[in-house]
Amino acid sequence: MQAKLLSARLERLSVDSVWAHRASGIRGSLLRCLEEFDTEYSKKPYRNLDDLLNQGYFVLEQAIKTQYKNGRIQGKNCQLLR
Repeated sequence: MQAKLLSARLERLSVDSVWAHRASGIRGSLLRCLEEFDTEYSKKPYRNLDDLLNQGYFVLEQAIKTQYKNGRIQGKNCQLLR
C-alpha cells in the first residue's frame, strides 16, 4: 500500500522539476516490483521494494525542497523544509 501511495505522489511531480525524470524511473521500477510481488511471492522483489521506497522518498523530499526554494510552495506547513 505504501508503494502505491508513493508511486502516485511521484507521478504528480511537476514535469519541469529537476527531479521529475528520476522520479519517473523510480516510479516505473516500483510498479514493476509490485507486479512481480503480486504474481510470484518471493523475497527478492521485497528487498528491492525497500530500496525503491527509500529512493522514492528521497526524490520526493528533494523535489519538494526545490519547489519551496523556488517559491512554488508557500505557507506555514512548509516550516519543516527550512
